[in-house]
Amino acid sequence: MKASKVFFTDLRTTPGNDLMTKLIRLVRRAGIDEIDFEGKFTAIKIHFGEPGNLAYIRPNYAARLADYLRSLGAKVFLTDSNTLYSGGRSNAVDHLRAAMDNGFNPISAHADVIIADGLKGTEYKEIPLGGEYCPAPKIGAAIADADIIISMNHFKGHEQTGFGGALKNLGMGSASVGGKLELHSSSQPVINAENCIGCRICEKYCRHDAIRIVGRTAKIDYARCVGCGQCIAVCQHGGASVSSYDSSDLLNCKIAEYALATVKDKPSFHISFIMNVSPNCDCWNHNDAAIIPDIGIAASFDPVALDCACADLVKASPALGRNIISDIDGSESENDECGGNAHHQDGCRHAGEDKFHMVHPDTNWEAGVEHGEKIGLGSRNYELIRVK
Repeated sequence: MKASKVFFTDLRTTPGNDLMTKLIRLVRRAGIDEIDFEGKFTAIKIHFGEPGNLAYIRPNYAARLADYLRSLGAKVFLTDSNTLYSGGRSNAVDHLRAAMDNGFNPISAHADVIIADGLKGTEYKEIPLGGEYCPAPKIGAAIADADIIISMNHFKGHEQTGFGGALKNLGMGSASVGGKLELHSSSQPVINAENCIGCRICEKYCRHDAIRIVGRTAKIDYARCVGCGQCIAVCQHGGASVSSYDSSDLLNCKIAEYALATVKDKPSFHISFIMNVSPNCDCWNHNDAAIIPDIGIAASFDPVALDCACADLVKASPALGRNIISDIDGSESENDECGGNAHHQDGCRHAGEDKFHMVHPDTNWEAGVEHGEKIGLGSRNYELIRVK
């Protein structure tokens, strides 16, 4: 397969050549101007960061990109979908508050924020795909309705997929709450009787008449239940939840299909920030110490190639000390004063090793990019082009 072009810039700066200036130079060199933005609704798909987590992409980058796209005629908005789990972004009210608090607002980020799947995660469109695992992915309506998709991805570790990059941001991040249930679990939701208060909101919103309150507890008729996840989306008490989780391989394959549905039949472009590479997802309400030094920013029209390039850059990088990798290999205890690096004086501690598999040995990120290539989302074969 022909190599896709992935453009990369490091984080070195000089007076008059700051990182935001380098970002715009990077995306222009990568060809973002080839897209016709004039009058088009342009979604910048980004993670706003769970309250308490500080590893997310700084809103300054989003602001500069939004300004540039607007100069090309785009109608720009920032967006993400609600979460499946109960947290600070599980509904649009809390999600908007989290986004505003983290600087994603018209003042700081120069663009409005739209929560893609609505107030309670129930606003979505099914995109017919005929996929091997997901026949019709449930994509948040604002993302599905957008004319152009631009993903801004924080490249970092993930406890279920190995890492989170372009495919994760596009696939999992664009899915409605019901879509996230389909991604995470092959089974149907369950009712936790201890948490259920019998409020009937799940009964009200179930589109398939599959839930009834019996006594003071919801009961699911599994003959009617289609696993859409709306009961999980609307329950505010943890009464409805996921019963079991898919393997990393299956989850990554499903995410690739959702990513394909997100960009299907529309122009898209993807930017990944390989910095603050925390071991876990930005969905946690904290971020652990970075596992590698900051590397740079990469961009491409091909999200599969972009993820592969970012993974290779992280693999080639040495590991930092005083983090979860130090806990795993015991290096910090050997010489704490040197951050666990005393016996690696060449500065190549774990260089060439897959840090994500070290941190999350039960995950397999390769499954996602392999399936993404198989379904025509992109190519694992890439050419890395450096931009100063």
